[in-house]
Amino acid sequence: MDRIDDIALFLRVLDLGSISAAARSLDLSPALASQRLQRLEQALGVRLLHRSTRRLHATPEGAVLAEQGRVLVEDLETLTGGLRQAGTEVAGNLRVTTSASFGRQYVSPLLPEFLERHPAIRLSIDLDDREQDLVSAGYDVAIRIGALDDSSLVARRLATNRRVLCASPAYLRRRGVPDAPEDLARHDCVLLVGSRGRQDLWHLGDGRGGRTTVRVRGRFESNYGEVLRDAVVAGFGIAMHSVWHVCDDLRAGRLQVVLPGHPIADTGIHALMPQRRLVPLRVRAFVDFLAERFGENPPWEARNE
Repeated sequence: MDRIDDIALFLRVLDLGSISAAARSLDLSPALASQRLQRLEQALGVRLLHRSTRRLHATPEGAVLAEQGRVLVEDLETLTGGLRQAGTEVAGNLRVTTSASFGRQYVSPLLPEFLERHPAIRLSIDLDDREQDLVSAGYDVAIRIGALDDSSLVARRLATNRRVLCASPAYLRRRGVPDAPEDLARHDCVLLVGSRGRQDLWHLGDGRGGRTTVRVRGRFESNYGEVLRDAVVAGFGIAMHSVWHVCDDLRAGRLQVVLPGHPIADTGIHALMPQRRLVPLRVRAFVDFLAERFGENPPWEARNE
């Protein structure tokens, strides 16, 4: 098992960016960790790591070992863990990434309960709106919202992502309430910008079972949903928002739905996992837990009933 343990140490160094951080996470001394990495390089006959000014990076040979070795290490951990614990205990390091707003509002409040259920779990959660590569970044699970790109990742739908157009009552009194999608062209619209560009094409129901597309514009745009929400509440215009993001504002009357008869197509909230032959128990437990909590009637929808 020494070789597998050394590969696991190498992967931890890549995930955390330094030998000392990896050593601390595994309760090793930095000197012993360095010796084990040297032993692995000598056994393989290649250099696996090179140092930049701030972090250690994989060499081309190290990148190959990271890609293929991670699957082997995780499969072995899952297999031996399942045999040792008879599938009754969920344990190990769990690394999760999720969008900042959704993670703060809905995932973070659930984490104490999850950790109480599984005291042998060590959890690291990253709130980041960037869509990072799960395999190269070493994540076990990503919670992503919206349409999914084709990929080799495994996706499990956790909840429906219902979206609405909304604006503040003050804005609608000042500028008027749109009666049809084409009316949006004369309104200020608050736009999301990001990795997929400026989202200024809004696809709405046409009221007859079909869809219509409207190009919108406005004075305000941002890549961060909280900023857009603040702008709409302040009366800067009309925005497209997920209901989970603005449900409290809708309930309190700070925002109201615009063009409710022209609905936007739903997307999904998904848990994404790297393609694996054996899904680790810790990953399965976390995804099952979120699916249980969000379910068919997620909390943001229940608040609006």
